[in-house]
Amino acid sequence: MKIEWTKTPVGRRKFLKGATALGAAAALPMGLGSRAMAADGGTLRVRSYGDLQSIDPAFSKGVIDEEIHASIYNKLIQYKPGREWDWQMDAAAMIEQGDETHIKFALRDDIGFTNGFGAMTAEDVKFSFERIVAEETESPNKPDMGPLSHVEVTGEREGTIVLKEPFAPLWSIALPYITGNIVSKKAWEAAGGKATTDPVAESGPYLRDSWLPKEKTVLKRNPDWKGEAPAWDTIEILPIDDENTAEIAFEAGELDFTRVSLGSVQRYRDGVPNSGTLLEYPSLYYTWLGMNLDHPKLQNKKLRQAIQHAIDVPSVLEAAYFGAVQPSTGIIAPGLAGNRAQSLVPPQADFAKAAELLAESGETNVTLKLDTLNKTTFTTAAQVIQATLAQIGIAVEVNVLESGAFWASADNEDLQLVLNRYSMTPDPYYATSWFTTEQVGHWNWEQFSNEEFDKIHAEAAQLTDQAKRDQMYQRAQDLMEESGAYRFLTHEATPVVHSAHVVPALRPDGLALLRYFGKA
Repeated sequence: MKIEWTKTPVGRRKFLKGATALGAAAALPMGLGSRAMAADGGTLRVRSYGDLQSIDPAFSKGVIDEEIHASIYNKLIQYKPGREWDWQMDAAAMIEQGDETHIKFALRDDIGFTNGFGAMTAEDVKFSFERIVAEETESPNKPDMGPLSHVEVTGEREGTIVLKEPFAPLWSIALPYITGNIVSKKAWEAAGGKATTDPVAESGPYLRDSWLPKEKTVLKRNPDWKGEAPAWDTIEILPIDDENTAEIAFEAGELDFTRVSLGSVQRYRDGVPNSGTLLEYPSLYYTWLGMNLDHPKLQNKKLRQAIQHAIDVPSVLEAAYFGAVQPSTGIIAPGLAGNRAQSLVPPQADFAKAAELLAESGETNVTLKLDTLNKTTFTTAAQVIQATLAQIGIAVEVNVLESGAFWASADNEDLQLVLNRYSMTPDPYYATSWFTTEQVGHWNWEQFSNEEFDKIHAEAAQLTDQAKRDQMYQRAQDLMEESGAYRFLTHEATPVVHSAHVVPALRPDGLALLRYFGKA
């Protein structure tokens, strides 16, 4: 599958870029500035846009955790690095789909768990997959496993995955992503069934050596790994929220790999410092402004519709993304089934219509709080939204949060407006998963609940007719927009830079597969 991406010229910077060199340096993880140069010896230093949240795949917070999990655990199959979406064998020596609901597998015989928990067996696969969908686990990642019924163990290392019904995203989400990580049944049971931030048993080519919150996670080569040897002895993962800050670290030689801001793309096209390289990828991320339907201030639909029409998306993108990205029409990117040609609310603001809707709402002296992540792109976008809503008399307070507080917003009962961004995999099922009624209180921060939407989400995943899925997922996004709880902004793009010593291994959307990173 190839993702379509329309490049646009990098626009003129109309707003302050954000962090100054001095301010950005102060935002670097503690002690980074005093370290040796990146790629020094056998150490690879990469940036993550957030800090580790959980070492347990059942409670993974997404890409941030998965970059670590994919290195210290194994899956039956893993994403294959490259420009086209594909997968490759990992812990599986054999895997085949017998019919629409049965997938047979056999494990390699050379993978073992640390801390004396023995060889990986089919019982571990059964335990890992079934605990994700078990009600008592209460895993927020349960949708990834779709209609999993159970895993039949047919031998020490052989088994069959049994589905309740066909599930198209099995090969693009369930097995090669977060929920596909295989943990040790014995280790997890010894730990009481759940791990927090310390691994209880690992099996991948790397082991989690240490974790200093808000400073770094260190991975070390697993001495007992029998598969293809990883290229790096050590990987240091530095949590840096802001891309402008990460660029300073990269240019100082203290990082080997980082995503960079779109505002810096033209500069890097002219040359990357330290003989580095710029790579440009399309993105599956989706960014939007959400409105909490349960909050007393936002229960008037006319008010929410006024907000939708008052936000001028092109102005937001010009300021926050330097005009280098296109407006999105929903949560499903171009190139995937379900992408809409246009949204119901045009990207350009219509202040007259917004004012009319506000008058119809009967609301006056409206004041709202807009939560956003502490990242230059988002704070800039929030400021533009604040300015445009002021034009119809809505006062907005921008509330900037560090990553830990922001990603705990599901527990924030006072959440009103939120500028948000989720990661994505190459199937529309993954996008709609987080906005079902079941996800209220987890990832569905808008508290959006729609019976037709839930039905589409459940039924579209069972179909192999891509044309029919396309129409169903388009309708699902219509329902989201009609609720008034969403103003879709962009899918962004993924420009990354790497040092001359590194051969990065990336997904087709530019996200890192660290275990496969090589040396130049």
